[in-house]
Amino acid sequence: MTTGPSPRVGLAALLPYLRAHRGTLVVVGVLSLVSAGAALAQPLLTRSLLDAVSASRAVGPIVGVLVAVLVVGAILDGFRNYLLQRTAEGLVLTTRRRLAGHLLRLPIAEYDQRRTGDLLSRVGSDTTLLRAVVTSGLFELVTEVVMVVGATTAMLLLDPLLFGVTLGGVALGLAFALTVARRVRELSRAAQERIGEMTSAVERAISAARTIRASRAEQRETETVAASAEQAYAAGLRVARVQAVVGPAGTITIQGAFLLVLGVGGSRVASGALSVGDLVAFIMFLFFLVMPLGQALNAYTQLQTGLGALQRIEEMFTVPVEGATDAAGAPQVPASGAVPAGLVAGAVPAGPPPGVAPAVPAQTRPTPPVAPAAIEFDRVGFGYPSGGGPVLHEVSFTVPAGTRTALVGPSGAGKSTLLALVERFYEVTEGSLRLDGVDVRDLPRDALRARLGYVEQEAPVLAGTLRENLLITAPDATEEQLHAVLAEVNLTALVTRTSQGLDVPVGEGGVLLSGGERQRLAIARALLAGPPVLLLDEPTSNLDARNEAALRRAIDAAAERRTLLIVAHRLSTVVDADQIVVLEGGRVVAVGTHDELTETNPLYRELAAHQLLVS
Repeated sequence: MTTGPSPRVGLAALLPYLRAHRGTLVVVGVLSLVSAGAALAQPLLTRSLLDAVSASRAVGPIVGVLVAVLVVGAILDGFRNYLLQRTAEGLVLTTRRRLAGHLLRLPIAEYDQRRTGDLLSRVGSDTTLLRAVVTSGLFELVTEVVMVVGATTAMLLLDPLLFGVTLGGVALGLAFALTVARRVRELSRAAQERIGEMTSAVERAISAARTIRASRAEQRETETVAASAEQAYAAGLRVARVQAVVGPAGTITIQGAFLLVLGVGGSRVASGALSVGDLVAFIMFLFFLVMPLGQALNAYTQLQTGLGALQRIEEMFTVPVEGATDAAGAPQVPASGAVPAGLVAGAVPAGPPPGVAPAVPAQTRPTPPVAPAAIEFDRVGFGYPSGGGPVLHEVSFTVPAGTRTALVGPSGAGKSTLLALVERFYEVTEGSLRLDGVDVRDLPRDALRARLGYVEQEAPVLAGTLRENLLITAPDATEEQLHAVLAEVNLTALVTRTSQGLDVPVGEGGVLLSGGERQRLAIARALLAGPPVLLLDEPTSNLDARNEAALRRAIDAAAERRTLLIVAHRLSTVVDADQIVVLEGGRVVAVGTHDELTETNPLYRELAAHQLLVS
């Protein structure tokens, strides 16, 4: 379930992100101190140089030391900045990897309720803002604080009276700037939220570009995206207005303090209370005070912006991943007894290959588990977490091991939901669902899904190549196995139509394939892994008669030693199923063979008559 905004995060929340880089950051800290010391030495060396000139002493050694300090300080600054940039990039990389891994393991219900664009924004722009926390925020702030403390101490020692006069103006400007800067975090977080909404609007429009173009809705969608962009623009302006106040406040502080020191300091030089060298050194220290103060304010603003982004990132980490309890350690043992053989994740018992089409050599197919599995629905009830009431009511039936069971019924009857429950995309809310006698809730998800091959109704295809799509389910499959499974689903033409072979691009979402080709590719992926159970959601909905017949032969061969649970609207594909379960309104209304149901169940007979399967 989605949650509200998490509490404000502080600097302590950054520590886990910085821990992996602590060695480099220690070096950066040392270099920052040395660099600050070199900078603070410059006014004192300048004073010594002026005093030497006034006294007609040799200035060569002092000039040499001053030049050396300038050069060494510049080199140290450059090296320190490189280490900070490298650390920042590493921090962004680590955060993106961790966040992406977390997002990909969220419960399916979270994807149902969240907008894709907002999730993309958190991985993209929010993590990017963390870079500024390191490069322009936290460590810059620490460095400037060191400079301020050093300059303040030196000014106090040079002339306490002049320092006291200066301090009042600087403190006033600093207090005002800090008051304004405190608003930056919340405003920045709100701006990032608007950017996430804009990204969602753009993602929605681009993903449906063909529908929008065909509906002549380009202008309406452009206006929708523009409205989101305007909200992001307004939020960005609110941040800019606050940041714009901080800069002038710093400028006024610097100029006011400089003029004050010139006036008061000049009179003290004229009276003999202060030497020219001391005044010049004091002015240089003044710049080492007010300029770092301005930079520190900017660093503070960057830090607040980064913490606002970090809060959005941390919000996602507060959402538990799917199976957090059984992902914490070793595979759990079901309360009802030991895990059956083959159900431990990664343990696939050896055995002969399943029956396949005669043209496919047995050695080219992945080795399946020893035996198929039975699936039992026992008074299963379910309602989606997003609400809307229950969609399944006391559903009970058994899919015997090694048989083929079809789920049929009107749209919205709950057929696809049953497959989602087998995969544990959602948990049953009433009753139980068992695989080989073990409640699926007692099984580690990875172990359960290693036994299942699942083909979604939309048959999604990932952007990339044909080979990359196939290897999703079986990353170690050989070239021969890939060609064999494509032959099983009548997709050999995809490999032979161009010189690219298995590396032919399929386009974003499989746009370069036909609907039938996308569906057959999804089925090929499932067959390639060699699972003992196949869950097929409308496997032939986008196929013509020729390819449907070819795919049915492939499924027949693959089903020889597998358990099949098939959702079908096209009844011609399941008339020879071992049993057909008829659902209506989330309830089982009949179970039987095609011949039995045409005689005994009016709903099934009506569905079959509409598809000309009965007269």
